[in-house]
Amino acid sequence: MKLLVQLQQFQEEARYNIWFRIFTVFCRVALAASFIPSGIVKIMGERFTALPPNNPLGHYFDALHLTGYYYTFIGIAQLCIALLLLIPRTAFVGALAYFPVIINICVLTYATRFEGTRIVTLMVLADLYLLFWDYKRLKAIVWSAGLPKAPLSKKFPFAFAGFVIAAIAAVVLSNQFLYEIRPGNSMAECKNQSAGGKNPKGCAIFCDCIYQKGLPLDSCLKEYAKTKASGKADKSH
Repeated sequence: MKLLVQLQQFQEEARYNIWFRIFTVFCRVALAASFIPSGIVKIMGERFTALPPNNPLGHYFDALHLTGYYYTFIGIAQLCIALLLLIPRTAFVGALAYFPVIINICVLTYATRFEGTRIVTLMVLADLYLLFWDYKRLKAIVWSAGLPKAPLSKKFPFAFAGFVIAAIAAVVLSNQFLYEIRPGNSMAECKNQSAGGKNPKGCAIFCDCIYQKGLPLDSCLKEYAKTKASGKADKSH
């Protein structure tokens, strides 16, 4: 407890020190700058690294590159976090959002024995410093006292229960009809989609493309679309 009080006092004093403030701005700009180039590359759909595919980390990034709009989503998220870090009023939110991302990257680099592990580790430490800089806000989130206790009600929330059931049904049904074809979790599961389907030949070609040839999802979807288009052409003749 005494150590915690001392840390709080140190943090209060540091916030009114010009050199600590300069270092804080430097950390925010440096962390934002680390996400901007990588975010732009992902949004543009380009390969993130020059590492060869036979490198463990290069192999991982190649697989990530083939995830389609998920890859783009990561890039957008990185740019948003960078923007939050650069705006003083939202810098704490940016540091908070940055933390799980950089921890994941750090563990990944250690697991693959990447040469840039030292830099990533320093990025983790810099983000921890930024979180400590806004210790009071972090404390309000992690160690909040909570709301005043109210008498426990036994009234069943029918409206809320109905909303939950409707939300579950909407998610299940929308996902059922969201995609015309999916890879499934196995060759058998993939080919089961052809039963009662409009394009059984295309389904078989798609599944072979995924599980036998090992091609990317986008390439296999294009093959499926070709069979679908040729089937329509045959019917028109």
